[in-house]
Amino acid sequence: MYILTHLGLIFFLYPANIIESSSVAQWIPIFIGVILHFVIVLIYLKGLSYFQNKNIIDIYSSFGKLWTFFLLIPTGLYLLMINIITVRSYSEIINIIFLTKTPLWAIMLLILSISCYLSMQKLSAIFKTGFLLSFLFLPLVLFVIAISFQNVDWRYVIPIWSSDFSFIKKQSYLNSYFAIGGGFLFLGFIQPVLSFRNTRILIGLAAIAPAYLLSVYVPVLTFGQATAETFLFPYVAAVDGINISWLMFDRITMFFLLCLITFIMLFIALVLWKTVQITKYYIPMLSEKWAAIGLAFFIYCICLRIPNWSDAEKLFQINTPLRFYVILLVPLSIFGLGLWKKRKEGVNG
Repeated sequence: MYILTHLGLIFFLYPANIIESSSVAQWIPIFIGVILHFVIVLIYLKGLSYFQNKNIIDIYSSFGKLWTFFLLIPTGLYLLMINIITVRSYSEIINIIFLTKTPLWAIMLLILSISCYLSMQKLSAIFKTGFLLSFLFLPLVLFVIAISFQNVDWRYVIPIWSSDFSFIKKQSYLNSYFAIGGGFLFLGFIQPVLSFRNTRILIGLAAIAPAYLLSVYVPVLTFGQATAETFLFPYVAAVDGINISWLMFDRITMFFLLCLITFIMLFIALVLWKTVQITKYYIPMLSEKWAAIGLAFFIYCICLRIPNWSDAEKLFQINTPLRFYVILLVPLSIFGLGLWKKRKEGVNG
């Protein structure tokens, strides 16, 4: 699940964000983001280990209303914003690449309907669906990634170093953290319904790290920086140029993108499920089914109010402060509360 949700986020918008933010040595901003991802997730996992069989809703509520107000409510708003951005952005992507004559409202309705239905099922059903999707589609995704080097020119990798770190202040680079910080929060929501081993999460972390690098460098090495930065979806453009004579399909890009879209719908369902759990904490009498339907309807209405792609991009900018607030403070707060709990138990013991 960890790998699937991140793959869906990485190969669409992330390459354009990095290529736009840095004209040379793109591995530097990628490396900074991946290292931050590793550190945040490690802190998050360590903090959760202090609270056996508890999710972050139980953890924050056990420490008082102040913690829930400053961390749980922003997390809920952040998750809601993630779904609005994801549904609107990826509906636009589908409209541009696949269904050019289909109304955008119909694509958004389809994505939300499938994701909403999945989120209304048990958590185990969502994860079983993820396992099935990985069995069916992950081999094809890995195959496409492997052959995407067909047209690369390794001379474009030079220069490999730049002392200019001004990309850190650019909005496009800050937007790239949508793919870095969007997928790990579910680890704090699934307990005690589902358990996980930290070692498997770390393996997942190591597995997706090369994807960040490949999603950027394949288009850069294929087209060069000047051309790659003109594409809205650079990696998709690079894959579209692959020609395999022995393959029975003319455009392998279509199957690759359909695989990633299914991963995205799984991601939307999981984020919607997390939002439902927070909503139920504040409105206990509300059933999960109606909470999911109500939130999906609200998301759909907001998405309809976003007229074009430029307005969708503005949402990334608007969401930036909340994104960093949540992806930094939630892991750090869980870790800090865990240390405090451990010391308190040590004193009492």
